[in-house]
Amino acid sequence: MPYTSLPVADAADRMARIERVAGLLDTRFRLPVIGIRVGWDSILGLIPGLGDAVTTVPAGWMIWQGYQMGARKRTLARMSFNAGIDLIVGGVPIIGDVFDVAFKSHKRNVALLQTDMQRKIIHANSEEVSHGRTS
Repeated sequence: MPYTSLPVADAADRMARIERVAGLLDTRFRLPVIGIRVGWDSILGLIPGLGDAVTTVPAGWMIWQGYQMGARKRTLARMSFNAGIDLIVGGVPIIGDVFDVAFKSHKRNVALLQTDMQRKIIHANSEEVSHGRTS
C-alpha cells in the first residue's frame, strides 16, 4: 500500500534522490564540441542487449518510489510506459542509441512525478482550507 502522507522532508529527500539518479542516467556528461548531454543510460546502451536492461533497474526503482510517495496510477503508468519505450527502442542497434540520447526517459519520469506531487500538495492544501472554513 502506498504511503499517502509522507512527511514533507521525506518526500523532498526522495525526490532529490530520484532527481540525482535521473541526472546520472540521462545528463551526467556533456559531449565536447557538440554540447549534447548524455548519461549512463546512453553510454551503457552502447552494449548490445545488456545496457538498456541494466538501466531499467533504476527506472523501476523510480517508479517504486513514486508508488510509495502516493503518485496516481496514471502517473505510474506513464512512467512505466516511458521506461518500456526506453528499453524496447533503446535495444535497437544504432537507432536505439540515438533514441536514448534524445528521449531521456528518466528525466521525463522525474517531471511526471514532480507534477503529480505538486498536484497532491495543492490538493491537500485546498482540502485544509475548505475544512478550515467548515469548522
